[in-house]
Amino acid sequence: MSRPVPNPGILDIAPYTPGKSPVAEPGRKVFKLSANETPFGPSPKAIEAFKHVADHLEDYPEGTSRVLREAIGRSFGLDPNRIICGAGSDEILNLLAHTYLSQGDEAISTTHGFLVYPIATMAVGAKNVVAQETNLTCDVDAILKAVTPKTKLVWLANPNNPTGTYVPFDEVKRLRAGLPSHVLLVLDAAYCDYVSRNDYEMGIELVATTENTVVTHTFSKIHGLAALRIGWMFGPEHIIDAVNRIRGPFNVSTPAMYAAVAAIEDTAHQAMSKQFTETWRNWLTEEIGKLGLKVTPSVANFVLIHFPADKGKTADDADAFLTKRGLVLRGLKNYGLPHSLRMTIGTEEANRLVVDGLRDFMAGK
Repeated sequence: MSRPVPNPGILDIAPYTPGKSPVAEPGRKVFKLSANETPFGPSPKAIEAFKHVADHLEDYPEGTSRVLREAIGRSFGLDPNRIICGAGSDEILNLLAHTYLSQGDEAISTTHGFLVYPIATMAVGAKNVVAQETNLTCDVDAILKAVTPKTKLVWLANPNNPTGTYVPFDEVKRLRAGLPSHVLLVLDAAYCDYVSRNDYEMGIELVATTENTVVTHTFSKIHGLAALRIGWMFGPEHIIDAVNRIRGPFNVSTPAMYAAVAAIEDTAHQAMSKQFTETWRNWLTEEIGKLGLKVTPSVANFVLIHFPADKGKTADDADAFLTKRGLVLRGLKNYGLPHSLRMTIGTEEANRLVVDGLRDFMAGK
């Protein structure tokens, strides 16, 4: 019996696997540290704004997310006409792939780059080309070496998930200068709000001065609106125009839009979250290191912990051990890091419990 057949390459795509969600058990407190969610939740002002529109859910959203684009423009000093909003930055990444990639094209991502990149690339029939990283960090020279006449797009998460590493802005500029002018450079700045390095810039300057660079951002991380699925992109006018032609007309819900406006305007909530994250990121890196485990230096809201391959001490063993204590981290086999776990920086209680748990695990208790 015949049946519909997916387009070539679709069944070659490995489905995205999110961080596991804990299963609550009576009498046990559970901490989900597997999905890079903020422990503070959204700004109270964002929750209030969300509730305020609840009486009008029968109305379609304003189709261009104008109010949110204007709020983003005020916050970053950007032209709202060069901003597009989406149902999470994931939607925007997929829209970019649909707009600029087709059968036979190539897009470059890095060894441990965000898994949405190859999915978006392969979904439109293009080939995902992997550029090798150096010390779990994007290598600009490796990307440039991977460029061929078929290359149409380069994906770069900066900071990168799941490694937590970043590329200095001078290196990003060198990458842009070394790429052919027809190649689109996509800078994914989902975690930029947590970075406190003087040599980092999310990419706005490059977008403002070139015709072939975009930067995407999300409200899922420091703003705590992951459940609402809302993100945005700043780009050249011609790219915004092209992507808008295939964007769904009501892709951002009204509650999400107004919650995001309130969130981006609550700078005190953002500053508090950033300071807490930096303090506990440093503490976790130091304390876990004292246990004999390596932690990759991170600038994001998570840390990457490396485990030995010795029986009884592996990442899988540690994951099982911690899970029994209600501490759920992220296994990374699908990212090519089978000996590592990613830990979202949680509350003080959660952070201390993980270190205590790892101490007992390494001691064989």
